[in-house]
Amino acid sequence: MGCYARGGTRANISALQREAGPFSFCGMPAASRSQAITKEDFLKSFRVMLIARVLEDKLASLYRSGLIRGGVFLGKGQEALSVSVGINLHKGDIFAPLIRDQAGRMAFGDTVLDTLRTYLGSALGSMRGRDGNIHRGRPREGYFAMISHLGAMIPAVSGALLARRLRGESDVVGATCIGDGGTSTGAFHEGLNAAAVEKLPLVIVVANNQFAYSTPTARQFACKNLLDKAVGYGVAGHQANGVDLEDCLRVVGGAIQAAREGGGPQLVVADLLRLVGHGEHDDAAYVGSKLKASDLGRDCLVVAQERLIMKGWASAEDVAKWRKEYQREVDEATALVRREPSPDPADEDWCAISEGRLAESYST
Repeated sequence: MGCYARGGTRANISALQREAGPFSFCGMPAASRSQAITKEDFLKSFRVMLIARVLEDKLASLYRSGLIRGGVFLGKGQEALSVSVGINLHKGDIFAPLIRDQAGRMAFGDTVLDTLRTYLGSALGSMRGRDGNIHRGRPREGYFAMISHLGAMIPAVSGALLARRLRGESDVVGATCIGDGGTSTGAFHEGLNAAAVEKLPLVIVVANNQFAYSTPTARQFACKNLLDKAVGYGVAGHQANGVDLEDCLRVVGGAIQAAREGGGPQLVVADLLRLVGHGEHDDAAYVGSKLKASDLGRDCLVVAQERLIMKGWASAEDVAKWRKEYQREVDEATALVRREPSPDPADEDWCAISEGRLAESYST
């Protein structure tokens, strides 16, 4: 049905920096796809998952306090899959995250400070307080701002990869994340089909979290497994256990490496369960207790922590210490951002396109 790649490459984590400056990447040598995930890989990934969870807990609290305008969509239960994408990409690659990809964003270079600046509408953030809190990005660094319409980032990344090819650039991978519901959209079909025809180095990572908002998978598609779609498009398919960090690192890393080596588009499907509602406004009452109690309902952060302790790579005391450090960092950043200025529409020199000289002007 699909191929199962293992291993991959990884980038040093710049997510733990306090200041939201230019991204800092440092690629490491590729590992064999059959090679076990190292202690270094696992620890780095776990710590990004942990700080992403601490940060999102703060975002939920700020939302309930009425301090965040717009929605808050958390990635609780999806951090293992998300971090596996960001941490396996290189400088020069393209990453287009979705709403639940805080861990992947941070592994790719996003920061606590810029995240809070965007959610709280600071004029000093990368989006200067002008856009929705989940739309942040730095396109020049390959970090694409999300388009809300599900599936829309697939053709966007495919187009960017084709442009890189036409400019003669090589060794570039484009990765984007999507939920199970997004695989039923026209943009998913058009973007993946074009990438397949052009054999672009595109990696699509599907978080099969069992519900498209409140619609269960049985009402979304008739195929037995979303991985079956890979065959229809003529691309490689990879199945991952979305609750298991080690498996996610292997499978996603292998898919990214396969795309980098000329294998064309790669479709990764990871089964998991969203452990929160669609957004903080949603109580997820439609999720049954049996599903919550199943293996899919396990918390990937807890599973990863148990694995760390079992392997002797860290202790419960170490994890508690890291969590406390991250809570302090998040609290300090929150206090700083709340003192920063909001954008002033009267002073904002805003233009919908990248170069103001191209804008049409009209005299009255």
